[in-house]
Amino acid sequence: MTSSLTELCVDANDPLVLAGFWAGLLGRETDADGVVILPREDPELAIRFLPGPVRRTGPNQIHLHLTSATPEQQQSTVDRALALGGRHLDVGQKPEEGHVVLADPEGNELCVIEAGNSFLADTAFLGELACDGTRAVGLFWSRALDWPLVWDQDEETAIQSPLGGAKIAWGGPPVRPRSGRNVMHFHVSPPSPDEQEAEVERLVSLGATRLDGARGDACGIALADPDGNEFCVQTPGHGPRRLRR
Repeated sequence: MTSSLTELCVDANDPLVLAGFWAGLLGRETDADGVVILPREDPELAIRFLPGPVRRTGPNQIHLHLTSATPEQQQSTVDRALALGGRHLDVGQKPEEGHVVLADPEGNELCVIEAGNSFLADTAFLGELACDGTRAVGLFWSRALDWPLVWDQDEETAIQSPLGGAKIAWGGPPVRPRSGRNVMHFHVSPPSPDEQEAEVERLVSLGATRLDGARGDACGIALADPDGNEFCVQTPGHGPRRLRR
């Protein structure tokens, strides 16, 4: 029995605007309410934008990496992001580094990775969820999702679905001190509707802790991973909905 990773959730001051930016950038459709970017096929993740005031005091714990097949595609992605309302972001990157760092309309960081990046060669356009986190949390999520480790060196870890798709990677220590609730968090689904509580207990046995509904009871049961990052075990029936027409 293992959870399925179904959604990346993003807190937003204006969910409709932010969903529109990311749907346009990723070339994907939204649900009927316009706030969930729907997967086209396995193993793509849905991305759900949730309303709520966002108070950022530092970089996000998770940011997204988009891949490029050619230098021209990289530039096209950058141009599209800027046209949709994104902006360039200076995080101290060096001129010789090939990736381009941007921010979405609410300041969430993203990177457009250069063509020829070998680590992301076996992924998709959304190639990586790059996370600030310890090796222990990478091992936790590998066991929680039954996704194999595809990188485990120098305290850095990465996992990937057996079906392929985006990798989730953790940069290892030192981990930035937490400064409140993360802007982004995961939703996972139990194997069947009647196994939600059993799945919660399994995740707790792997190192998660209960948060007693600290993050929106409507989404499910709130937990934290070993680094203290919130996630939810979804209530049956909660998940991506129909396409927006």
